[in-house]
Amino acid sequence: MPMAETACDPPLLDRCRELLYDSSPSYASHRTLNNGNDCGGECELPLIDLSCLSCDSAQDRRACVAAIARASSEWGFFQVVNHGISRELLWEMRREQRRLFGMAFQKKDSCCRLLDGSYRWGAPTATCAGQFSWSEAFHIPLSKINEEDDDDDETCNGDFSSLREVMKRLAGAISELAMELAGVLTENLGQPAGFLAQSCGKSSCFLRLNRYPPCPFSPEVFGLVPHTDSDFLTVLYQDEVGGLQLMKDSEWVAVRPNPDALIVNIGDLFQAWSNDVYKSVEHRVVANGEVERYSIAYFMCPSYGSIVGACGEPSVYRSFTFAEYRRQVQEDVRRTGQKVGLPRFLRRPKLS
Repeated sequence: MPMAETACDPPLLDRCRELLYDSSPSYASHRTLNNGNDCGGECELPLIDLSCLSCDSAQDRRACVAAIARASSEWGFFQVVNHGISRELLWEMRREQRRLFGMAFQKKDSCCRLLDGSYRWGAPTATCAGQFSWSEAFHIPLSKINEEDDDDDETCNGDFSSLREVMKRLAGAISELAMELAGVLTENLGQPAGFLAQSCGKSSCFLRLNRYPPCPFSPEVFGLVPHTDSDFLTVLYQDEVGGLQLMKDSEWVAVRPNPDALIVNIGDLFQAWSNDVYKSVEHRVVANGEVERYSIAYFMCPSYGSIVGACGEPSVYRSFTFAEYRRQVQEDVRRTGQKVGLPRFLRRPKLS
């Protein structure tokens, strides 16, 4: 029996059906074009204990830095424990997140000034089912989270008076963690630890709250389509449902959830800056047919005018600003339904 949408769900079902019918003559043929079962098994991401970064042993700290750099080069992903962010704060944010997504769909786009314009669902530019994401999200700039409360602005109709305060505490804690990890990775390549802090202030970063409703077309429809992140560094807190997959050695592997760890991945800008030493790896979320999934992602981004150069010469990529990169990504997605990303900015483009 088809799964019924609730009042809080966006109209994913209707839009996905349209794309399924438009993109293939039959549902069976669609399954062969976009099969979520093409996964080579489950993996355990490199697990790094960050307490070693502040321990008294210089040898232990060097080993930790080497492990972070190696994972960033070989996997593009790793997970961290003893990261300094309390489980209580993460749970508190998850409670707020569940309540927020439990609002009626019609209210989500303009429920309050804090979240105004940050709500999105599905994929507006999708022209076939393979480009559609079965998910909804609030993509919120930290500059908005850190604004002073307006006495005349009742946060989310008065129902979420603690939302801004919890988001502000969490974003502040993850910002410090992201800066610490970015410092380790830049220092590993011979640059000052605070190099990226000059362009990646807290005001230019984003917090994204994700929800993946149960999907009747799972696993043929993605919760989030294959992509790389267009930032320097991403820090992810996910629940125990699972569904995150990444490309490793030319095959998709599923990431085993670890309730005690945060996941960190390299973004496009760090790959460009590091001259391909660190890898921005393609990843996706496979929708679940039975239960909903939640995650929270922090994106470490520079200001739009910041120039992304390389840490050494010869440079693989030409210099570009973050604004230029975002415009090109948006244009490619609008025209083709897919992100091209870094290949657009190679100093010597590869011949097709």
